Order: sequence, then structure tokens, then C-alpha cells
Amino acid sequence: MPTVLREQGFQFYFYSHETTEPPHVHVDKGGSSCKFWLSPIALARNYGFSDVELNRIRDIIVERQVFLLSKWNEFFNRNQG
Repeated sequence: MPTVLREQGFQFYFYSHETTEPPHVHVDKGGSSCKFWLSPIALARNYGFSDVELNRIRDIIVERQVFLLSKWNEFFNRNQG
């Protein structure tokens, strides 16, 4: 479960066993968790974040989309061989 970004108290990470799904990122903070698809950016599921927090997370993902996609490709290309 590599953490690829920490910003505004949110932890952004991948699960290493999710190689068959499209690029996405999991986000945790406090007791809450969510999953966002990275391209196109869309909320996949939410467990506990408010709409305000989801908007903040989405804004971070929009701002860091290229970085997150490059980390996804780097991690999963390296671990599939």
C-alpha cells in the first residue's frame, strides 16, 4: 500500500493488488476513506467524507493528476514484470 502523496492531512495511496482496475487513488483521513478514478477524475466511492472534504480532495487530485497518474504507471509497470 504505497503512499504517494500527503496533503492537507489527506493520505493518497494505491493498493498493490488492484492491477486490473483503471488508474485510481484511495484517500484516507481520520476515520474516513474514499476512492477516486484518475482519468477522467470521478468519485468511485466514499465512506465518511463530507461534500466539502470531497471537493477539497477532488481539487487536490485535479491539481496533481499528472503526478498521480505517473506514480500509478511507475508503480504498476514496475510490479507487473
